[in-house]
Amino acid sequence: MSVAPCAMHTRTLYQPRSCQSAISICAAPRRTHRTAGGVVAQAKKQASDADLMALVKQLRAENSALRVQLARAGLLPSGGKRAQDASAPAPPSPQARAPASPRRKREDPDPHQSKELEAGIVWPQGREDRFWERPPRKAPLSLPGPPGKEGPPATAAEPLTIIHIAAEMAPIAKVGGLADVVTGLSKATAARGHSVEVVLPYYAFLEGSPDVRDARSVGVFNVPKGNGLARCEAFTATVEGCRVLLLRPVDQGSLFQGQSVYGGAYNETEAYLHFSRSALEAVRVLDRRPDVLHCHEWQTGAVPMLFWEAYSANLSRTRLVLTIHNFDSVGECRQDEFLHTGMAGGAFASVDRALDERTVGHNPERLCLLKGGIVYANAVTTVSPNYAREAVRDGAAGFLKSTLAQPHIAAKFTGIINGIDTESWDPAQDATLPAPFSGASPRGKALCKRFLQAGLGMSVAPDKPLVAVVSRLVPQKGIHLMEAALHHIAQHGGQFVLLGSGHADGALRRAAEEQYRDNADVQCLFMYSEPLSHLIYAAADMFLVPSLFEPCGLTQLIALRYGAIPIVRATGGLADTVKDVASGDGGNGYVFQGMDGGAVQAAVGRAMADYRERPGEWQGLVLRVLDDGDAWSWDGPTEEYLDIYSKVLA
Repeated sequence: MSVAPCAMHTRTLYQPRSCQSAISICAAPRRTHRTAGGVVAQAKKQASDADLMALVKQLRAENSALRVQLARAGLLPSGGKRAQDASAPAPPSPQARAPASPRRKREDPDPHQSKELEAGIVWPQGREDRFWERPPRKAPLSLPGPPGKEGPPATAAEPLTIIHIAAEMAPIAKVGGLADVVTGLSKATAARGHSVEVVLPYYAFLEGSPDVRDARSVGVFNVPKGNGLARCEAFTATVEGCRVLLLRPVDQGSLFQGQSVYGGAYNETEAYLHFSRSALEAVRVLDRRPDVLHCHEWQTGAVPMLFWEAYSANLSRTRLVLTIHNFDSVGECRQDEFLHTGMAGGAFASVDRALDERTVGHNPERLCLLKGGIVYANAVTTVSPNYAREAVRDGAAGFLKSTLAQPHIAAKFTGIINGIDTESWDPAQDATLPAPFSGASPRGKALCKRFLQAGLGMSVAPDKPLVAVVSRLVPQKGIHLMEAALHHIAQHGGQFVLLGSGHADGALRRAAEEQYRDNADVQCLFMYSEPLSHLIYAAADMFLVPSLFEPCGLTQLIALRYGAIPIVRATGGLADTVKDVASGDGGNGYVFQGMDGGAVQAAVGRAMADYRERPGEWQGLVLRVLDDGDAWSWDGPTEEYLDIYSKVLA
């Protein structure tokens, strides 16, 4: 049964929540650290220590009462929702999730506990080789969760059946943030009582992997391909508590062969077109009855196209959601190549469907799989509100800007900030750290910094600001800005640690191996290690993310979770999640606009100056972002995705 895209959208039009409708609470801001400090300083001249404590208690009570009144009046967003501060300076309309909880009391450190915290650390011996790979403590140690922390989310009254179709899933097939989103959103949705399954290619490198040791075959079935049929075998497995359906082509040469997700010795367009058709056939053959098929990136852009042309009659309730994690890759495809799905590409070769308008009049004209997915999906999301605006108003979406600007497409397009797994990324419970820490018990962070400094052979100096980068080293990430920041930090007595790899590492590698070869306070590790990344986040005073464009960004969220103050360029999701401290109450980092070295050096210089010259205010900032760490969980984004699912199913 063929369903025309225009008729489909008329029937199931999704009206997104406007990014501009977020509630502003600037009329009744919380007291800032600086304002409270001024009140206390004035009181100190007139009161004893006991009076001071009473005044502080009164201020906290007033702040708590104000938050309650705002919440009752509907003016204070719940945890996980974004709050817009209309008075904030550039970048325009920065979004920030509301704090996870009110400020907690800082408990005076127990001498016995402090001694235990440090005594259990197994300190690196000199420049110990790969010290991050062995246990950092004699015995694991963790901190209790904050009092009153909410339990698991409420179970859905009407559970949905949701199937994600994607090329990546963490940790088994991970290249970038896509993998983390698929796993994080799946886990959070399943925790609310919904039935969730992820469909993934059974890459050759997964064979024998302990991550899928429970994989078992559930059958072999035929899949249309070319002018005939091909065979596919389906396996079920459990990954991170999520049900997974792995699809492996049978007797089809090199498809999905190799030791990595991408870059194998096969045609990726052919592979993912066939995977898209195989996923829909698996849904049919295995009698899945999903409410929502949630597709990700260009690799699954053909799924909505094929669904409405060949599967909708038997799955009349099912609706399609497409999430675009990066407009940088759009999936160009010749019409004859589309036949790998078993369906001729000519059915989609019109500008109002999937034709790449840049190729009109060329021989041959080509399709764009991402465009086809956008046109045929019932709802389209990207991974931050600001990136959605950049896609429609600026050049982030490239030639797809004209498609997104069409009224019926714009009405179903929105941006949702990603979350992070706050269980995997939890400084209070992180077994890879030499000392746990939290907003209520922050002492362990300084011990983590000392541990990293000692292990990397740096100066063990708590007064030196430590700036860190954990990143893929590709042009998008602002390599020349990292280099400019490195020079500024080294010249002004700071410390710089980089962990990452990529094809654009040349300039940084030359600087590390030549100019800073004998500078112990510059350490560049051109590699990746998950345990070392945890330690760097925990040790860092500041965390640099100078991306030229960044759809969402996860590293700045992890940095906030670990009390490392982010220094970011105002683009995409970075502008949504980091608000400059100079903007007033609620600032959580340092933001710059330009793409030149001077812009990033000015932001780094401000941060380093505040660290050295305003230690009390700096510590207050660190404690506040640690307290708000749970705000970056998947709870808020999951509710937004469930809202979209409900609307397309209505």
